[in-house]
Amino acid sequence: MRMQMPSSVVAHMSYDPAAATLRIVYVSGTVYDYKGVPPRVYDAMKKASSKGQYLNRHIKGKYDFVKVSG
Repeated sequence: MRMQMPSSVVAHMSYDPAAATLRIVYVSGTVYDYKGVPPRVYDAMKKASSKGQYLNRHIKGKYDFVKVSG
């Protein structure tokens, strides 16, 4: 599922539950896949009032990632 949202940092995000992978498309166009992200973390990010703050506090530095493009 791909979500578009109002954020100054995150343009879109999607989650693959089978691979436990969260894909973040930044406003800059850069795309990262964060690996091993539990569904509850993705659900919490969807509900967060600030996607960028949630990303910085709960995902970056806590999960392995791969730069996909950008």
